[in-house]
Amino acid sequence: MNCEQMHERLPDYLVDDLDESERTQAHLHLSACPRCRETADRFLEIWRKLEMLSAEEPGVALRARFDAMLEAYTQGLGEARTDALRQRFDRWIGGFWPRRPAYQVGLCSLFLLLGLAIGHIVKSRPSANGELAELRQEVHNMYQLVTLSLLQQQSASERIRGLSWSQRVSQPDPQVLSALLQVLDYDPNANVRLAAVDALQQFSDQSMVRQGLVQALTRQSSPLVQIALIDLLVQIQEKRSVDTFKRMIADENLNDAVKQRAERALKQLS
Repeated sequence: MNCEQMHERLPDYLVDDLDESERTQAHLHLSACPRCRETADRFLEIWRKLEMLSAEEPGVALRARFDAMLEAYTQGLGEARTDALRQRFDRWIGGFWPRRPAYQVGLCSLFLLLGLAIGHIVKSRPSANGELAELRQEVHNMYQLVTLSLLQQQSASERIRGLSWSQRVSQPDPQVLSALLQVLDYDPNANVRLAAVDALQQFSDQSMVRQGLVQALTRQSSPLVQIALIDLLVQIQEKRSVDTFKRMIADENLNDAVKQRAERALKQLS
């Protein structure tokens, strides 16, 4: 069982609804894969926390904020979908959305898990292709929502977790890419910025990301982040970084290790 299959079967695994063979395969995969095991543990932790919450009635302002956030994901995706399934889904989310940011993230993750479970069920129904596409889009949107929510947290470890979540989004919206670049440019924690370099590598085929990586190099003060950016720019063969490398090499105050890496990068791209 690979990671993709594990993600597909995770809802059934967590509720103990797999047959003996699949349960054994899932258990073996989780034992060997730290990333999938972390995902499973995180969902279980979220469920435990949600069980301890008392019901809260959202106010008008909270509903307005949520509607604005949801609109950011659906903007530009075409004409608004008006079928009853989407309308019921939106109303259900709005009615139960918690006020506390930490639980907003948890509830997003729970919705994501529910979407995966429902998608797993409807896959066997030939007439449900439209519903499945709808649910897949909702899952995609929820991944992005969780990413953006985590990136706004005060804890550096939570922001790093948000960067990890971004790698689950195959085709992120410009808003998500912009948020990742903002983290790379301005996050006060060097470890978070370093993790942002790793996260952006997956999206380096996007023009705005490539340009953002070049611009970010001029703003960095951490040698580790500078070296990581230089290596990534060489890896993606971004020729627009050549002038930046030349300016870095001419900087007498630049860290020696960074200068050596920039010199080598300049030779590789020239």
